[in-house]
Amino acid sequence: MRDSIRHFLAEFIGTFALTFVGSAAIMQATQSGGNLVAVALAHGLVLAVFVSAFMHIGAHFNPAVTIGMLVVRRIEPVMAGLYVVAQVAGATAAAFTLKFAFPAALFAATRAGGQQISLDITSAQAFTLEMVATMLIVWVIFGTAIDHRAPRIGGFGYGLAMTVVYLAIGNLTGASVNPARSFGPAFASGIYEAQGIYWLAPITGAILAALIYEKLLLTDEPEPADHGALGSQP
Repeated sequence: MRDSIRHFLAEFIGTFALTFVGSAAIMQATQSGGNLVAVALAHGLVLAVFVSAFMHIGAHFNPAVTIGMLVVRRIEPVMAGLYVVAQVAGATAAAFTLKFAFPAALFAATRAGGQQISLDITSAQAFTLEMVATMLIVWVIFGTAIDHRAPRIGGFGYGLAMTVVYLAIGNLTGASVNPARSFGPAFASGIYEAQGIYWLAPITGAILAALIYEKLLLTDEPEPADHGALGSQP
C-alpha cells in the first residue's frame, strides 16, 4: 500500500506541475504577447526538473507513456491504472487551481491554457502530428532512461524532447502529446474539442514507439518489477 501511495503521489505531483506551469505559461504568453519559444521552454523545463526529481519512482507524467510501457510489459497493469488515474487527477487539479488563481477572462480566452487545433489543418493532420511527436518523445525516453545502455542524464532528455516537439507543432496542435495535459484544462473550462485526437493520437504513437524500440533496438527482456520507473535499470 505504501508503495502504491508513493507512486500515485509522484505521478500526481509531476503531472500537476506540468499542467500548472504549461497552462500558466500559455495564459501569460497570451496576456503579454509572448512567443512559442517561451511556452515551449516552460513545458520542457518543468518536465526536465520534475522527471529528474521523481524518476527513481516512476515519472511518466503522461498516460500515453504509461500505456506504451504497459504494452511492452515495462509496468504491471494495476500499477499502470494507478499511474493514469494519478496523472489525470493531477492535471485536473492543476487546471482548477489556475481557474481559481488566474483572471477569469484570461482563463476563458485560453481555454484554461489548454491545447487547440489550428483551423489551417485537418483532424487527420492533427492526429498525425500528435502521434509522430509522441513517438519521438517516447523514443527519447527509452534511449535516455530505459535502455541499460542509456546515458544517465536525468529528465533532461525527456524535457528537451518536449521542447523540441513543442517548437515543431505547437502552433498547429498545441503539442499536447499527453492525454492528461489536454483533459485537465478541458474539464476545467468545459470545452472538450478534439479530445478524441488528444487521447488516441498520443496513445497510438506511444505504443508504436515502445514496440519499435523494445523489439528492434533492445536485446534484454523487460522487467515489470520496477513499475516503469524511468530511472531504473532493466
